[in-house]
Formats: sequence, structure tokens, C-alpha cells
Amino acid sequence: MQHSDICIAGAGIIGLSLALELHHRGARITVLEQAMPLGEASTAAAGMLAAADPDNPPALRPLSDLSISLYPSYLTRLRDLSGLEVPLHTSRALQALPEHMAETSAVLSADALRQILPQLTPGNRRFVLLDEHSLDPRQLATALLAAVRATTIELRTQTKFLSAKSSGDAVEIQTAAGTVHASQFVDCTGAWSTQTAPKKGQMLAVALPASLPLATVVRTPDIYIVPRAAGPKPTRAIIGATVEDAGFDKTVHPADIARLKAQATSLLPQLADATLLESWAGLRPVTADHLPLLGATPSRTNHFIAAGHYRNGILLAPATAHVMAQLLTGETPAISLSPYSPSRVL
Repeated sequence: MQHSDICIAGAGIIGLSLALELHHRGARITVLEQAMPLGEASTAAAGMLAAADPDNPPALRPLSDLSISLYPSYLTRLRDLSGLEVPLHTSRALQALPEHMAETSAVLSADALRQILPQLTPGNRRFVLLDEHSLDPRQLATALLAAVRATTIELRTQTKFLSAKSSGDAVEIQTAAGTVHASQFVDCTGAWSTQTAPKKGQMLAVALPASLPLATVVRTPDIYIVPRAAGPKPTRAIIGATVEDAGFDKTVHPADIARLKAQATSLLPQLADATLLESWAGLRPVTADHLPLLGATPSRTNHFIAAGHYRNGILLAPATAHVMAQLLTGETPAISLSPYSPSRVL
């Protein structure tokens, strides 16, 4: 009987990053994916490493900061295994503060804003400048999948996870293609986990006009505009995103796309005539408090979960892989996982 050390359900950014980290530690890993790897939220995202986004729950900050510190080594590991470089596309973000936030000395003056991005029409919004990178999730996904395939990790695609139950010191995992046995099991199925819910997000990409040499992310509580480079200069921008309770429906509605573009144009008028390149929708895995579920599943021996990363799966992948691997191998996690304990919802 084939027996893995750890079976992971879900081959998104979280599941595959965890698989790589555990493989690096010498574990035998099987990953189950109901469709194709990295085909859902992992490649639908904007790719902002927005650890300091004021809309994030404060309790997310320790995990976010850990992930930022781990990102260089994470990308180096992907490059070493895959031979593919994942470039950073931006290094700064202009963040509009939510109305409820108090005035701070970091708020930029009108003159300072004009020096950073003269095309911006801030209205009555208060902006701060953040040191924050972004990357292209599609480039990241290509490198991550190639890295996994360069190892002995067993990746089973088109293999739907059905259930898992403890059996002595092991876990018996039922799939649509048969049974898998492992010493431990981790649910990384994102929006498909029974402990999360999907939040639909529609978004679009436009070609940047020559009159808008955008190199800085612009973000408000309602909209973000993320430049993407193809060579030395940004040539397109990602604009998003809606937040919808629509179940697993990923239909793209032209009226919603037009509304997003109009919101972006109110900030950067040069986008009014920008050519629409593509539009799409993804499903963010969300919990009631917008914090991920990281840890052991209560009352189920050798069952774990790493899901519910909502808008921050790309940001949190390295830290999630690190702390979950520590937990699964008996180490003390680098940060306290109590804010993310599955016992708060299970």
C-alpha cells in the first residue's frame, strides 16, 4: 500500500508552496487537485504583497510581515528548482486611507502626491506611500508548478478530494479516483473547503496609454490599479476588484467591468480610453473574520487546515508554508498561530 507522509488536498498557491516546503524538509508528499494546478484564485489575483494594507485585519500583520521576510528565499528556491525568475513589478504603493482612520504624519501633501504621480486626481482622499512590492501571479504560478514538477512530490490532477478520516496513526483519504493513505492530511482547498466561503472578484487588464507611465500601485478601499511590466516599462495595468457573494459563479458581467474601469478613471483620467485587454473572475476563500485557518483540525487526529486567506493568498504563501511545515514536523511555529486557530470556527 502506497503511503505518503503528508497528503495535501488543493494545488493552489498555498497547497503547492506547503508541498515544496515539506519536501525540502525530507517528507514524502502527495498533492490532490480536483482540476488543474493553480487554476483558480492563485492566478486570478493582482499579486500585491500588501502587508500594510489598512483594510487587512490587524491580527494578520505578524503573518504578513513574516511572509515578506521569507519572500526572497521563497523566490530563490523557485528559481533554483524551475530555472525561472519571478520578477517584482513594482516597489511602491499609493494607499488611500479609509475614512475612519485618523490623520497621521505620513499623509502626503498635495505637492508630494504630484511629485510621485502627477496624473493622480485624489479628490478628498488622503494618501500615504508604502514600500510594497507586487508580482505577476501567472509568472509565479508557472515557476511554482515547474518547481514542484522538478521534485519527487506526487501531484495528482483531476483527482477530486471527497473525505478524510483517521485510521489509527494514519489518515485515509477518499478521492474520486480511489483511496490515499498518509500519516497526516492538510486541507488546502481554498474556497472549496467546507470551512470557508467563496467571495467572487471580477477584474480586468488594460493597456497603459503613453500618457500614463504608471510604475506605482494605486489603491483605495474600493479599487486598485496595479502596473505590469513587459520589459523595462509597465505596459498594462490590472484593475480590480468586485467583492460578491455569488457562490461558485465566475461569470464576468460587462457592467461590473465598466464600473471598475470608471472607478479607476476617476483616479487616473488617462485610463478613460485605455484598451481593455481581458477580464476575468476569481473566488477568494473567506472566513467570517477575514483571517486564515492555520492549524490542527479539532477532534480529528492528524488532520490540519491551511485555507481562508481571502485577498492575501499570494502575500501569505511563504509564511503559511513555513509555519504549517513547522507545525506538521513538530517544531514550534515562528509566530503564534492562535489568531488563526481553526478551533475558532470548527
